[in-house]
Order: sequence, then C-alpha cells, then structure tokens
Amino acid sequence: ESRLLLFGIQYETLRDTVDMSQATWKDYYLSPLAIELAGVDIVARRKELFGLKRMGDLEGTAVYAGKKTEVILMDNLQVDKAGNTARQIYSQISGLNIYESSAGGLQLNIGGRGLNPNRTANFITRQNGYDISADVLGYPESYYTPPPDALEEVRVIRGASSLQYGTQFGGLIDFRTRQIRDFEKVKMSLRTTLSSWDGQAMFAYLGAREGKLSIDTYVNARSGDGYRDASIYESYNQFLSLRFAPDENSELRAEITMYDHLAQQAGGLTDSQFESDPRQATRDRNWFGVKWRLFHLRYDRRMSSRTQLSLALSRLSASRDAVGYRGNPLDLNANPITALDEQDSQGNFISPRDVISGKFSNYSAELRLLSRYSLRGKDHTLLTGARYYTASNAAVQGPGSTGTSADFSLRTEQFPGYANQSDFLFPNRNAAVFTENIFYVSDHLSITPGVRLEYIKTETAGTYRQVITDNAGNVIANRELRDDRVLTRSFVLAGVGFQYSGADGLEAIANISQNYRSVTFSDIRTVNPSFIVDPEIQDERGFTADIGVRGTYKRRLSYECTIYALHYGNRLGIILDDRANRVRTNVGSAILSGLESLVAYRIGAGTERNSQLRGEIFVNTALTYSQYLNTEISAITGNQVEFVPRANIKTGLALQSGPWSARAQYSYVSQQYTDAQNSAIAQDGDQRSGIIGEIPAYGVLDLSLRWEDAPVSLQLGVNNALNANYFTQRATGYPGPGIVPSDGRNVYVTFGVDL
Repeated sequence: ESRLLLFGIQYETLRDTVDMSQATWKDYYLSPLAIELAGVDIVARRKELFGLKRMGDLEGTAVYAGKKTEVILMDNLQVDKAGNTARQIYSQISGLNIYESSAGGLQLNIGGRGLNPNRTANFITRQNGYDISADVLGYPESYYTPPPDALEEVRVIRGASSLQYGTQFGGLIDFRTRQIRDFEKVKMSLRTTLSSWDGQAMFAYLGAREGKLSIDTYVNARSGDGYRDASIYESYNQFLSLRFAPDENSELRAEITMYDHLAQQAGGLTDSQFESDPRQATRDRNWFGVKWRLFHLRYDRRMSSRTQLSLALSRLSASRDAVGYRGNPLDLNANPITALDEQDSQGNFISPRDVISGKFSNYSAELRLLSRYSLRGKDHTLLTGARYYTASNAAVQGPGSTGTSADFSLRTEQFPGYANQSDFLFPNRNAAVFTENIFYVSDHLSITPGVRLEYIKTETAGTYRQVITDNAGNVIANRELRDDRVLTRSFVLAGVGFQYSGADGLEAIANISQNYRSVTFSDIRTVNPSFIVDPEIQDERGFTADIGVRGTYKRRLSYECTIYALHYGNRLGIILDDRANRVRTNVGSAILSGLESLVAYRIGAGTERNSQLRGEIFVNTALTYSQYLNTEISAITGNQVEFVPRANIKTGLALQSGPWSARAQYSYVSQQYTDAQNSAIAQDGDQRSGIIGEIPAYGVLDLSLRWEDAPVSLQLGVNNALNANYFTQRATGYPGPGIVPSDGRNVYVTFGVDL
C-alpha cells in the first residue's frame, strides 16, 4: 500500500491509502478551506478595494451569496467621524437618502429607494450581529448609533436580506466594532476633536489579549452648542466586549453597551423663517433624551470542518423622552411652528409642554446552523435558523411642566383633561424560522434560494383621551377611552439569488425577495399636532428585485452597477382628507425603479504604498423613478413617491503623498416631495406652512487635510465649505414640526494617537 497526499491552494488537504497492485479508478473531491479568524469563522472570496469591500459567500453562520453587499472600511476613511457626518461616511453606498438634522450627529437618519430616512427605521439595524433598535417590529427606530471611531466596518446588505435578518424593505445595516487581533497583545487609540459651535468630542479605545481571553472597550463623549440657537447637546457612550476561546473550535462573547444623550431642540421653521435666518430657534424649552442599555451573549462552535453553530442572546432596556411646546392641542387651525408660547405678566410660561415617553424592554434569541455537504461532485452550503423575540413596551403621552429645563415628568394632576393624553402597553411576540441554501451549479455559478416563516403577535392595551370641539374651538366632549387590540398574523417570505463569478474579478448578481413591514405603535396611538392617524391603518407588503454587475480591472478600476425595482403594497404615507386634515394612512401601491452605480479609479504611478503620489477618484450615482399606481384618492395615482430624489450623486477625490493626504467630496441631491400628494410649499398664514412642500435640490462640498506619522495623526476639515443654505427634512413631529435646517459651514480638527 502507498500513502496518497492531495492538496491545493484554498482547499483542505486530503490523505488516503492506495493499493497500487490493483488497477482501479477512484474520484477525489477537495473541500474548500475554512479559515479561522478572530470574530470571523469563514471567509470566502472576499474582495477589498478602495474604501469598500464585498462580503464573501459565507461569513460566520451567515450567507451573502447572490446579494448586494457593501462594506465600509472605517480605517480607510478620511472623514468627519467625530461628527458622524453620514454623507461622508456613506458616500460610496449607492442610493441612500440622508436626513442631516441631528445636532452633533447623535442620530443616524438614512433611508433609500423611497424609504423614510427618519431614525433609519426602515433598515434592520444591528451591532456585531444583534438588534439595537427600540423594537424590531413595533418601533424599529434607532435612537442609538455606535460612534464611527469605534467601528472597524459597516455592513450594508440589500437584496433578499429579509430572509435571514427580518422583514424590512431596506435590508440590513450591521455596525462592527473594533476588536484586537490574534497577533496583538495590547492596542490603544485616542481621538480628540474640536469643532465649530463649541463642539468637543473624545474617544478612547483599549484592546488587550492574554491567553484565551480578549477584551475590547471604549468610551466616547460629545457635546456642543449646535448650529442653531437653543440646540445644545451632550452624549456619553461606554462599551465592553469580552471574548473567551476555551479551545480552537469555540468562542464565547459577552458585550455591554451603555449610551445616554440629551439634546435641546430648537423647533422647526416655516419656509419664510428659513429663508430669513436658518439659525433661529422657534422653541427654547423643547428637549429630547435617550438612555440605551444593550446586553449580548453569543456562543460560536465549529462542530466539524463542515458544520458551524451559533447561539445569540440579547437584551435591551431603554427609554426615549421628549418634552416641548408645539402649540395648543385644541387649536387645530393654528400652525404648531408659529403658535405663541404663552407667558404671564412676569414672563413665566403658563402653557404645559407635551411629554412623550417610551420605555423599551425586549429579549431575543437566535440560533443558526451552517453546514456544508457534497452533492454531485460539488460542495453546497445550507443555513438554517430560528429566532424568538419578545418585547414589553410602554408609551405615555400627557401634559408636562411649564418650565424650561429637561423635565420629562408628567403633570396630569396639575392639568386634568389635557387633550394629548394616552397610556399604553404594547406587548409584542415574534417567532421565525428561516433557511437558505447555496447551490454551486458550477465553479462560476451559484443559486441561493431561501424562505422565512414568520409569526407576529402585536397587542395594544391602554387608554387615550378624546377631546371634541365645535367650529369655534369650544370643548363639547372630553372623555377617556380604552383601546385594546390583538393582532396575530403568520406568513411566508421567499426569495432567490443568483451569482456568477467570471474572470478579472467580474461578478454578476440577481435576486428577488418579498418584504413586509408591520404597523408600529407610533403609527397607531401617538397624538401629533401635524397629522391624525387612520384607525384602519394596515401593514405594508411588497418585494425587491436587483440585478447587477461588479468587479475590478487591473487593480485600478472598481465598478458596480445595479438596476432594481421595488414594489410597495399598502404603502404608508400622509394625505389630505375632505376636511383638509393631514392623515397618515395606507395611500396605496407604488413602484420604484432605478439605477445605482459606483465607479472608483485609483490614481498614481503604482499601487504600492511607497508610490510618490497615490490617489482615488469616485463617482456614486443613483437615478430613481417612482410612481403611485393604485390609490384610494385618484388625484394621487401617478404622483411621485415621497422621499425619492430623482438624482442622488456623490463624487470625491483623495490624494496622498508621504505623510500628507487630502480629500474633497461634493454631494448633490435633487428635489424631492415629502407627501404622497406632492404638495406645493404652503404660504405664510397656512397652518401647514413649513410642514408640507418639497425639499429643494441642494449641493454640499466637504474638504479635509490629514498629516500622519505613526503613532500620531492630525486632521483638519471644513464641512459645507461653500456654506450652502439647505435642509433635508420637514419634520411632522419632534424635532420640529417644520423645516429642520442642516448645518452651515463648520470646521473641525482631530488629534489622534494609535499605539
């Protein structure tokens, strides 16, 4: 007998014993090599170029084959990280629409393909693979965003991602925090930033590894006065991650996140107020506060060379509180932006402020099993998983104090019969099972079908106050009513993706997936002076389809081009009823389609790091067509869908020579509507002035200069260098209602040390 050894690059070694005296044929198949990395179990066909990379077919116990994947490499970015300037950080992610209205960048507001950007509520948002939003189903708004300095990468997954992660139309955004590498013992980073309007930010990171234990921790603090009057803010963030590897095939990970922020809200503006002075404040006693506590435990186990298992347990305990004056809730004919905040003869405020408080308590468990198997001479991959999610949330609205401080307490005894009162519990239960399978038809083509079975039970239990007035504004009825509802539904989501890998890094993908978005409890029960809610409001359904190509050419040119279509059924929006009231309801069905492309070209004598001059130029283009198809109101049929600019373009140039580097970026977003009726801008005197109307087109130029001589770096930047006067949001509630201006020209300087 003889010993036979077979091996190949990126394949596992195969050993066998062969009897050479017998003339027989035998087929051998080599399995793809599994590479174990810190925090990542399997990496396959990973591509890294410029400021982005693509996900491999497999990553840990997740499947990405046949999907549109974009991963931002945070260390490669020369942007305003301390200010969390989203138009810079996400500049190479195609088709994102961004609200630039959060002082200090405390909250991330991004949407895409017709999705409302408000608090990124139409994306599934995760940190290191687990949910961070308030309530995945009942209130998916993200009040917490990890500081960009703390991140290694941001993963944006679109196309069939609903099957693994949830039901949202937007897909997945997963923030991956820093972690020390296997070959490192200690790593430290410090960033200090000073910016316009007394902006200050501090970030400190420490990573350490000893034996089988790894620790990653950071703190981040930010404060400032804000671009507008009466818009001071402060935030504090702590994070701790412990990873323990009892053996080479297992890892246990525990994480704690603590986040607090408090911001004064200057209120919204009418169009004429914005034109006269965008920095003015209409309110000086409106406040917003957030407390976020996240706990996570994860176990990963490589059961064999072909099978992996992961179990993730998560817990959220959080709150968001808002207090402010938005006009007399009984005066429906007054503009909540310009309504006078009444004072007595001594100058003391006498009007109670409106308090809206939310408490969020939820638990989740997610089990995944990924296994590879052989069939007809090819290795294929099967992912199966199950998820259970339970939430017990509370929402209270009512009269607050007459003071000016950040006092979020209710004063119902002091102001009995106050119109905007409610006290509700919103229990949610969700169970899901999902599966995806990568079938490798050939060395170049794979097909990935998937299916997700979803069970959702949402409940409403509580009371609200109904106040009825006559045409003169006199109260003719004031009563407390109960609203107890239970809504249970089960459904199946399906999808399939195709991926072709050719020569010279060329890839082609195509996929289609069903989507679903449940009605949130803020849709149902929060009383808002800017609109009323249709009591018969229903969930949204639809599908997303993508087809695209991506790749590289001679390591200089990186390209991606995607054509997509998105269909909404029962799309939620705001319309005017027959009494001219603004009503949030299911407007009807809508279709969106478009072209998203990213082209980046590497400049310089070569690609080596020691080239005399190196650089990159990129153009990111999104062209979108949108239309309402079948609607309850015939006048809306054929209108453009709100929050959809027809052109969304970002282009940039980065150059580096020795320790110096410079970057310039220009962002252009065309005009977009803010409601389904494509309303024109309301004139002064109209109670809807500032709330309805289009968002005009705008362009913004950002510049930065960086010097780095390890371990020290210094960066100087000018955001909105041309001092464009623009806005991206007409808020219907806090932080408005009304126009919320974006920041004018501002300067920042960042000093950093990395050891």
